[in-house]
This record gives sequence, structure tokens and C-alpha cells, in this order.
Amino acid sequence: MFLTRIIYTSTITEKFSVKDVDDILDEARSNNRKKEITGMLCFSRNHFLQCLEASRSCVNEIYHKILNDERHTNIVLLDYNEISEREFSDWSMAYIPNSDISEAINLKFSESSKFNPYKMSGDSAHKMMLALRDNLRVET
Repeated sequence: MFLTRIIYTSTITEKFSVKDVDDILDEARSNNRKKEITGMLCFSRNHFLQCLEASRSCVNEIYHKILNDERHTNIVLLDYNEISEREFSDWSMAYIPNSDISEAINLKFSESSKFNPYKMSGDSAHKMMLALRDNLRVET
């Protein structure tokens, strides 16, 4: 099975609560370790931006669950590619909260310093997540 990466964005619904972020991360990290899925989740007050890396079947299974999760709406697939290596292999699910997404990084990869993944191309979203990953590595 081919190694695959997806990047998608979504908007939270009224069924979403602040506690859901912790629940999503706990569940993702536990399940991802078992299934050898790696990636990163960025969250602002309204939007998710997530990258997942795994076998094609695992990525498709998770994306299908996300499409049916009532906490997400306006789900847009920004990037779907077969890849030769993982770029987030150190994390079952790295997490970047809104406060850690700097305006300078947003401005570099989108039209505005305000985080809005709907205004990013798949390539820009991918490169922004790599920049965030590199900042995480420097800080830890």
C-alpha cells in the first residue's frame, strides 16, 4: 500500500465545544500510534487544518470519518498525494493552537496574516505546516 498524505481544512459547528479539541487529540494520538499514522493539527477559534500521513487505506478511512463527524462542516480537501517519506514522522499528532500560529508565518503562506486555511492552496498549507513543524523542533 502506498504512503499517502492528505491536508484538509474544516470549520467547527455548533456541536463543537472547546473540550472537543483535547478529546480529538487524545483519540487521534492513541489510534494513530496503533495504525502508524503521523501528522499535525492546527486549530484556530473556527478552523481546523490537518495533515495526515499513512497508508492510502488508513488515510481514506480517517478522512471518511471526518466527513461524517458532526463537529466539522465545510470540509475541503486541499492536498492528496502519494509520498515517498513522512514529514511528520516524529508525531502521532502534533498540535498547533491558534496562539502558536504566528502572523508572520500566516502572511508568508497566505494572502493575510490572519489564519484562514480556506484562503490557502494545498501547497501553501503544506509548506506552512512544515514551517510550523520546524519551529516546534527548535522549541523542544
